[in-house]
Amino acid sequence: MPKLKQGLTVAALIIALDQLSKYLVMQVFMLGDYIQVTSFFELVRAHNTGAAFSLFANQAGWQRAFFISIASIAAVVILHLLRKPAGSPLFKLALSLILGGALGNLIDRIVHGYVVDFLYFHINQYAWPAFNIADSAITIGAVLLVWDSLRKPKPHTA
Repeated sequence: MPKLKQGLTVAALIIALDQLSKYLVMQVFMLGDYIQVTSFFELVRAHNTGAAFSLFANQAGWQRAFFISIASIAAVVILHLLRKPAGSPLFKLALSLILGGALGNLIDRIVHGYVVDFLYFHINQYAWPAFNIADSAITIGAVLLVWDSLRKPKPHTA
């Protein structure tokens, strides 16, 4: 079980950083406020009722329950996978990052009805949708899952 504890510690750290950063943004910014940090990066306060890239954000409200359900199911599946002894350390780290990110955004959806986003990158008229620490953890975790799946398995020695 020590692997499970390590995974849960990583997930808890992501949740804590995510929720603390969102709390600070909500204390400092009103919705739509921003501070330009560099010519290509701003801290903003945005609310996302949809999925990634605000997909389904303009729907009638069904998406809140849907995304709460999806995140809850994903968390249960990830916890099950973390409990299994199989899987590389990289695989377990990836799952832990995804778990922490999913739960961070799940908390927002339950408490606020939307996800708080605040990191906004852009170059001229080209912009990446605002995101947060939870989104970053999910993305990094997904990249690590792909990387782990592409690595050549090490031959077992007798």
